[in-house]
Amino acid sequence: MDYGTVIAAYFDPAAAELPTPAPVSAGAPARQLRDAFEPLSMHAVWSPLVHERLGARGLDFFGTYVGGRGCVLGDPNGAVVASAFAAFEPSMIAGVWDQARSHVGVVDLREATFSSTAESLRSVLGDDPAVASVADQLSDIVAGLDPTGRPLFSGVQALEAAEDPHERLWRSCLALREHRGDAHVAVYISDGFDPVQMNILTELWLDYPFGEYSSSRAWPEDRTEAALASLEARGLTDSDRRITDAGRRRRSELEDRTDAMEDGVVAGVGADFEAICAQLEAWSAQCIEARTFPPDPRKRAAG
Repeated sequence: MDYGTVIAAYFDPAAAELPTPAPVSAGAPARQLRDAFEPLSMHAVWSPLVHERLGARGLDFFGTYVGGRGCVLGDPNGAVVASAFAAFEPSMIAGVWDQARSHVGVVDLREATFSSTAESLRSVLGDDPAVASVADQLSDIVAGLDPTGRPLFSGVQALEAAEDPHERLWRSCLALREHRGDAHVAVYISDGFDPVQMNILTELWLDYPFGEYSSSRAWPEDRTEAALASLEARGLTDSDRRITDAGRRRRSELEDRTDAMEDGVVAGVGADFEAICAQLEAWSAQCIEARTFPPDPRKRAAG
């Protein structure tokens, strides 16, 4: 799928007027921090400059997304990348990874993604002196976190430090996003959910209509129907494909457990938490204004 088609689908100006989902607006500090930096951490996914540079190497939107995010894992088999991504249908991710790798070597892929993302972020944020100080603080937190059981996080954490402050800011936000994402996968798998069930439960918890978010993960209809049947049998959704009160409580419990696994991140920010979140929020607002992240608050929350 080409970049323009995806932008047309996700950048509806009216979406900016939608309210922030209640579970997010009342979220714990770990959730507040995650949502504050989400548009920064996903800059490589939505930036037109990144897609222009990777498009010149033969990658479409999904090739840029999968390649740019998966390249921190080294040069693995596509099945390994799919396993780390978790939420997406595995053969789709593996196929996109293999196709991207047929166009560009993994080192070139990583360098092109990182350099173009830094350049793009600099064009949005300008030469704000706070970029370097916040990037340094977040990078120090990232360096001190335990990577056990967190493949995507550890891939970013293990990279050599970047000299460019905008690249350090992006990388540190990306690392923290992957840290929470890896934790969230561990939480829901340990609670007996598969990725399809979790996609559906999350979209309904965030007030998406059924299928608007989960269908973007490319799972076949039979898996989706089986997931719905399982959720209904557990009393988490009803026959009209809506989340029940029990479903909201269960999904909120999973969120709480994910937040608890991010205690080290919140503690690392320490007394500067409110100031750091405010600064990240301000930069994220600039990214949304620059159309380098979708305006829909549900998309920001869903990740």
